[in-house]
Amino acid sequence: MNNQQIIKNTEAFVKNALKNAEGGHDWFHILRVWNNAKLISKNENVDGFVVELGALLHDIADSKFHEGDETIGPKIAREFLENQQVDDSIIVHIENIISNISFKGGNFEQHFNSPELEVIQDADRLDAIGAVGIARTFNYGGFKNRPLYNPEISPDLNQTKEAYKNSEAPTINHFYEKLLLLKDRMNTVTGREIAADRHLYMEHFLTQFYDEWNGKL
Repeated sequence: MNNQQIIKNTEAFVKNALKNAEGGHDWFHILRVWNNAKLISKNENVDGFVVELGALLHDIADSKFHEGDETIGPKIAREFLENQQVDDSIIVHIENIISNISFKGGNFEQHFNSPELEVIQDADRLDAIGAVGIARTFNYGGFKNRPLYNPEISPDLNQTKEAYKNSEAPTINHFYEKLLLLKDRMNTVTGREIAADRHLYMEHFLTQFYDEWNGKL
């Protein structure tokens, strides 16, 4: 089976698997990350096949929807890719990408790196900021029944991985605990350029939000 057919099969597999997923982590999130990854890859020395597979499978079973279990995603990806007769070295690479792509709080140290992971990580982070990132953040906050904002609850910038994963803080706090940190954590030149504009958009949004919250004209 050639690589393009495997990519096509992976697209169909992921689209079906995530057909009932929460709106910020559904097939359309995958599609945006996939497109972002292909765009960024044009300026990077990477294995395009690995980038596309990793982008398509990076959220096949997000741990926050599986009681925090971080082993399910890599396991599902391996089973699927073995059925596609993908080389084991590539499968291991994809497993490592899935296990290390996510932001897990300010104190989390990533234990694996590759140029392909850097590209997909930037692509995923770009979808967490800007207009789409704001929409996804409030969609997930509603899904978790979190308050929009509570001025008495301050953001926690030094959360452990477990505290970050189990947080029930207001949605606005997430901007400070993650979204506004991503611009300076981008890996690629293309990622940094796009992130700069989206970061500025979020800053404008927050200024407007606080003005409206506090009744300023």
